[in-house]
Amino acid sequence: MPLKGVELGDMGPKMGYNSKNNGWCTFDNVRIPREWMLMKYTKLDKEGTFSIEGDTRILYSVMMEIRMRLIHGSPVYLLRGCLIAMRYSVIRR
Repeated sequence: MPLKGVELGDMGPKMGYNSKNNGWCTFDNVRIPREWMLMKYTKLDKEGTFSIEGDTRILYSVMMEIRMRLIHGSPVYLLRGCLIAMRYSVIRR
């Protein structure tokens, strides 16, 4: 169970991409040690100022790469579905 002030949730199933599990997490009046934070592309200084480090195109490119993989992989799944449908239609009486 999450601690007090922490809310967790699941985004639910994704059409055609169920192998990935996306969720969300919100913190309300929760103190997290800075050493525990994942701050590779973003930084939070001791005063609480948030900043983005490095090039934001890197963050965007990861999202676009995943979307391109979905587009390139979709014909494979479409062909598999058509193959199953054709095989079923041949043996159906």
